[in-house]
Amino acid sequence: MSQAVRVVWDDELISYDFGPGHPLAPVRVELTMALARDLRVLDAVEVVGCVPATDDELALVHERDYIEGVKGVSLNGRPDLRWGLGTPDNPAFAGVHEASALVAGASLEAARAVWTGQAEHAVNVAGGLHHAMPSTASGFCVYNDPAIAIAWLLSQGASRIAYVDVDVHHGDGVQAAFYDDPRVLTISLHESPATLFPGTGFARETGADGTAVNVALPAGCGDAGWLRAFHAVVPPLVREFTPDVLVTQHGCDSHALDPLAHLMLSLDGQRTAYAALHRLAHEAAGGRWVVTGGGGYELVQVVPRAWTHLIAEAAGAPVDPAAETPQSWRDFVKLRTGETAPLTMTDGRDPEFQDIGRGYDPSDAVDRAILAARTAVFPFHGLDPVP
Repeated sequence: MSQAVRVVWDDELISYDFGPGHPLAPVRVELTMALARDLRVLDAVEVVGCVPATDDELALVHERDYIEGVKGVSLNGRPDLRWGLGTPDNPAFAGVHEASALVAGASLEAARAVWTGQAEHAVNVAGGLHHAMPSTASGFCVYNDPAIAIAWLLSQGASRIAYVDVDVHHGDGVQAAFYDDPRVLTISLHESPATLFPGTGFARETGADGTAVNVALPAGCGDAGWLRAFHAVVPPLVREFTPDVLVTQHGCDSHALDPLAHLMLSLDGQRTAYAALHRLAHEAAGGRWVVTGGGGYELVQVVPRAWTHLIAEAAGAPVDPAAETPQSWRDFVKLRTGETAPLTMTDGRDPEFQDIGRGYDPSDAVDRAILAARTAVFPFHGLDPVP
């Protein structure tokens, strides 16, 4: 299914580190890459390096004074709340600019590879920092690498980009960057803003010509409801939009074990979504697919397995869900974290769902979220909102 696939990686990407005890611990991406290597998933891709995004590239999304402000914090690690750095979510640290610019550079490298045809799909698991705003850090995010990659693609001549965000938190920063730009379709499936940060992402937020799409799911939603919502909203819109490139953000904090949110997906449900987005890239975007990581705060049990499946799916060589994790990786997990690693690659679930076309239930909170999203934006795209 896939042709050339690149994974962008540099060991310095783990320098994006807010310090001990912070939920966004860089060990999660370190363990991901180690698991992908030990399972030989990386044998099916080309692993390439990256360089930091330049100031001009960062300025595709961020204000120049903000970039200079981040650089100032970077010199000595002193907080500067004007730029949102020095809060519990975004602690200041020396080197924050360089670390953040490298993450952005990795997503730019992925976008370049896909746009120039060097790769059909390209993955940056360290990316997906979707909350950063033009002039402030927010939600563990300093520079908004998915938005920067999208803006760069537009600068190179892309006429339409579809962005699908499956993180449990609303992709507010990417939505804000392109809210009035009809060339960019942003779709976010997330826990309801009534119960989770950042408090945005209601269905009524529709952007330019219905190109901001929000599916706000109730706390407690699991595989069946989440996949029902995904298939009721995402494929019809992306197919109708016919983007030049599909960009996706794969925060795996929708998992039941994640400590910061309240959805109840399994690894099996998540990998099913990865496969659906892979198919959609081929159906609607000529196979051009730029993939980023995102949130995910169960550092051992969830993130490494989820994103190893993501890389394998992009490579066109999915990992058997019944596969055991390699002993070498379990040993590395123990060494790096002191924790006991999971023994198999998924939760052993069968993520079945019923298509919304088989009937709408107005008493069901998931179905109400689906209908709210479809009613808000489907007519803009010539689609019937009624299931």
